[in-house]
Amino acid sequence: MKKFLAVFLSAALVAGLAAGCGSDSDDAGSGAKTAKVIDVDLTSEEYAFGVDKTQPELLDEVNAFIQKIKDDGTLDEIFDKYFGGGEPTPVQSAELDESKDQLVVATNAAFEPFEYMQGDSYVGVDMEIAALLAEELGQELVIQNMDFDAVCLSVGQQKCDIAMAGLTVSEDRKEYVTFTDTYYQASQRLIVPSSNTEFDDMTDAESIAAALGELDSSVKIGVQQGTTGQSYVQGSEDLGFPGLNATCQSYKSGSLAVQDMLNGNIDYVIIDAAPAEAITEAINEMQ
Repeated sequence: MKKFLAVFLSAALVAGLAAGCGSDSDDAGSGAKTAKVIDVDLTSEEYAFGVDKTQPELLDEVNAFIQKIKDDGTLDEIFDKYFGGGEPTPVQSAELDESKDQLVVATNAAFEPFEYMQGDSYVGVDMEIAALLAEELGQELVIQNMDFDAVCLSVGQQKCDIAMAGLTVSEDRKEYVTFTDTYYQASQRLIVPSSNTEFDDMTDAESIAAALGELDSSVKIGVQQGTTGQSYVQGSEDLGFPGLNATCQSYKSGSLAVQDMLNGNIDYVIIDAAPAEAITEAINEMQ
């Protein structure tokens, strides 16, 4: 997979964690400085964009645009950049100005490869789609970067027009937004220290779910706050997740969770498959 530069920004954020916790990895029994992703989909999900409920015309326009970029191959070309080793196209955000005709996008730029930072620019699958969508609509693009669990809320409060943040379609989020047609099939993956062999022989979601279900509260699983990974660990009637007995530890980003796992402070991480691969590859290269 493409080696994403944005994780180096995450590394700066986790430097404080790394500085004071290096000896804890031995206490946790991992002894690992690198991580690996267990190559089994724990879930099956759909990503879509979340549109302001008071703008039904925008919903129609976005759905027509999604169909257009599917039909003409543009969506596949964008995916190839981030999953096939292509070169990302940086996206710039204009300043918010209510006197202008702008498309205001809510995102969380810590969810590589769907949205992340490269210097002062936004990059990622969703960000490139956002730039093309604004161009299609003849509007100036404004990107509002915020905590993930505020993304749908900001649209529901009419502070932004559309949420584009690797969003899994769920009934809970429909309280705040109207979802567009789906554009990506996603799943959750488990990340463990490289020295961990507990899940190596498990080849299906049922086996891994059963093993995770046997864990007690002494085991800590890291997640990015507000994401489907958190719902998987804590349980969600909406998404059909029974939840785990393990302790759920939330973080601002998946990178922080994986780094804290390598520091020995938590045992595992659960996050979406594409970010799982990108994060572990980049962090492993820094070890």
